Amino acid sequence: MAAAPNRPRPIVLVVDDDPLLRLIAVDIAEEAGFAAIEAGNAEEAVAILEAPSDTALVLTDVNMPGSMDGLKLAHAVRRRWPPIPIIVVSAKCSCPRPICHPIAFSSASPTIPPR
Repeated sequence: MAAAPNRPRPIVLVVDDDPLLRLIAVDIAEEAGFAAIEAGNAEEAVAILEAPSDTALVLTDVNMPGSMDGLKLAHAVRRRWPPIPIIVVSAKCSCPRPICHPIAFSSASPTIPPR
């Protein structure tokens, strides 16, 4: 879906160490009308967030190698960039009853609600 001509698309920072899963998440975000920036790990994500940008949302995987996993990244984002919403996801779930709920992007209105 194309964005309105005079309105910039909200930017989603997609963070996942698995290139295939990251590509799928980017495709879904772009089809829903968002612009997507990719990071392969939490350190890359922090570097992107430290540079001037209009990141509207961070979508991160939980399990990633490096000094920070997705949960630590979510805490860092909340502490340093509190207005940016965060979605934490995982393709692996070892818990008997998942504690998360599916989230769907609406292609009719690719906007991030104000906090």
